[in-house]
Amino acid sequence: MSSTAVPLEKVRNIGISAHIDSGKTTLSERILFYTGRIHAIHEVRGKDGVGAKMDSMDLEREKGITIQSAATYCMWGDYNINLIDTPGHVDFTVEVERALRVLDGAVLVLCSVSGVQSQSITVDRQMRRYSVPRVAFINKMDRAGANADKVVSQLREKLNHNAVMVTAPIGREADFGGIIDLVKMKAVYFDGESGENIRYTDIPADLLADAKERRHKLVEAVSDFDDAIMEKFLGEQEDAITEAEITAAIRKGTLSLKLTPVFVGSAYKNKGVQTLLDGVISYLPSPPETKIEALDQDNNEAKIELKSDPSKPLVMLAFKLEDGKYGQLTYMRIYQGKVSKGDTIINMVNDKKVKVPRLVRMHSAEMNEIDSAQAGDIVALFGVDCASGDTFTDGKQNVTMSSMFVPNPVIELAVSPKDKSGQVNFSKALNRFTKEDPTFRVYRDEESGETIIKGMGELHLEIYIERIKREYNCEVNVGKPKVAFREALTKRADFNYTHKKQTGGSGQFGRVAGYFEPAELEGDKNYEFVDEIVGGVIPREYIPACDKGFAEQFLTGQLIGQPVMGVRVVLNDGAYHSVDSSEMAFKVAAMTAVREFYKDAGPVILEPIMNVEISVPDEFQGQVIGQLNQRRGVIMGTDTDGNYVVVNAEVPLSEMFGYSTDLRSATQGKGEFSMEFAKYSQVPKSIQEEMTKEYQKRRSEGNA
Repeated sequence: MSSTAVPLEKVRNIGISAHIDSGKTTLSERILFYTGRIHAIHEVRGKDGVGAKMDSMDLEREKGITIQSAATYCMWGDYNINLIDTPGHVDFTVEVERALRVLDGAVLVLCSVSGVQSQSITVDRQMRRYSVPRVAFINKMDRAGANADKVVSQLREKLNHNAVMVTAPIGREADFGGIIDLVKMKAVYFDGESGENIRYTDIPADLLADAKERRHKLVEAVSDFDDAIMEKFLGEQEDAITEAEITAAIRKGTLSLKLTPVFVGSAYKNKGVQTLLDGVISYLPSPPETKIEALDQDNNEAKIELKSDPSKPLVMLAFKLEDGKYGQLTYMRIYQGKVSKGDTIINMVNDKKVKVPRLVRMHSAEMNEIDSAQAGDIVALFGVDCASGDTFTDGKQNVTMSSMFVPNPVIELAVSPKDKSGQVNFSKALNRFTKEDPTFRVYRDEESGETIIKGMGELHLEIYIERIKREYNCEVNVGKPKVAFREALTKRADFNYTHKKQTGGSGQFGRVAGYFEPAELEGDKNYEFVDEIVGGVIPREYIPACDKGFAEQFLTGQLIGQPVMGVRVVLNDGAYHSVDSSEMAFKVAAMTAVREFYKDAGPVILEPIMNVEISVPDEFQGQVIGQLNQRRGVIMGTDTDGNYVVVNAEVPLSEMFGYSTDLRSATQGKGEFSMEFAKYSQVPKSIQEEMTKEYQKRRSEGNA
């Protein structure tokens, strides 16, 4: 059913995101089942081998993890829910970024045993970046060690959420039988083979006091958002507060990002999912309630607000690309206006006009054809050539959506096809993957002539190599993983260099002088050029050539040939010759000045440091900390959680290769870890000297 038949107030665009293995895909599977989109439930790693509906790639079904965001839609009552299931693994962060960029609300899934984990913190940071209101769902209440209250307090302490329970568990672990709805003050049981029959009863007598206490906390939390509730609460007339008043106040708090309603349940055991769906409808925003800002290209990129109104000019964003058997499939979120089959739309990045050949709504990997779609919808288009993050309009409004944040890759691998015949497919695959995934980069190493792929982690690149083999029938040789080192300056260095060359006829002449220094630059800018030339000592037309020369040279540091981070170059003096000076002469002068005076700026090598979170039974704590110390790790803190210990550490990425095998063998397979990029930091002096020597040796051999 197309959501054009549903009023916009009854549309919800939501994402399900969380730490790996919290049960996101299982939850999506249940949502699809209860909303009638699928008629049988299949587990992620189920014995029937079908795999969950949302994991449509073979690789996802084998590994039991979600790699790409899958999109689908369903109806709950007369509400239309567009649902995106996102990966929890840190290597696929950009998939989460993309999904959140175009969603109006999110469900943050947490495991009742592990609670708030490292990736939950990352996901939460991403939700804050895009101001996405969220509800929390504490899953796996049937697991040994389940403790919902502990998770709520972690939400408050670790993520600074004003978290408040809206449903509470009846029993826990193996005795988890149902939930108490604290708004309706009823016990809810889920009967039937798949929990599809919902039964409301009075709260069991032994749980009533506890339920009243929880209800009191809920009313206290929501009274901040509603004066009428506040008056009744302070006047001790709690019983006079109606269900509708509480629901409205929770909604107000959630939409203002000042309250996080918490639901409990177990998706695997089919309990608590329907109440979560009710919560999504009651507390998360519809497209008109979401503030959407675009950048006005006619007015120096000033921010303007878009309205989710089908009658206004069309604005939509391509947020994900896939290469299917029918050509490129582009996922779009329509923010304003409407689009129909056969319409002409314009790509705002390159002003290309495109005709809309086919419009489909995605149900994981299946497509449902539709004729038109309007503001608030998430649809897919065929045959539209564009990149991820492009804005499309109907030409009536010259705006673009702000682009999304893309983290820099931290790990690289040399790859090549095993036989020459695979070369064509190999380059096809790399072209397609770089277009689909902004964190996957490919470049050619000029020194060794190898093709290098870069990504967010070992698993990220491993999956792509596996996909080249499967989808493109091309066996791949893989080199050893390499870390993306960087160089940086530590102090200011003055330079003054004259480039002179006389070869019959006009020669080359250019003098540049000034200084370069380390600088804190915003965003992912690594280089800044400041022009302080006065009195025309270098003519204006040669200044861009100087800038170009400096910028180019700082892409290859002098220690190990890696890009230099955070440099400001100030050009304040120079000289020229009326005949011999040229753009080329000044560019060469600038490049050579960097090479000559680089050593004076105290250059250092930087390496990526990862935030590592390891969870192991407490008897292995000693071995784990010993292993981290051997790998130059710095222990940031340890938390005891039942008989498990969670160790947080910062470890250089170069020391993390092969860590999973070591951790498993040291903990009898019981330890698990996750890591994400934290920052760049200086390598120890001894390692720096060794790396520099090695680089110089390679260069001299290459040039010999």
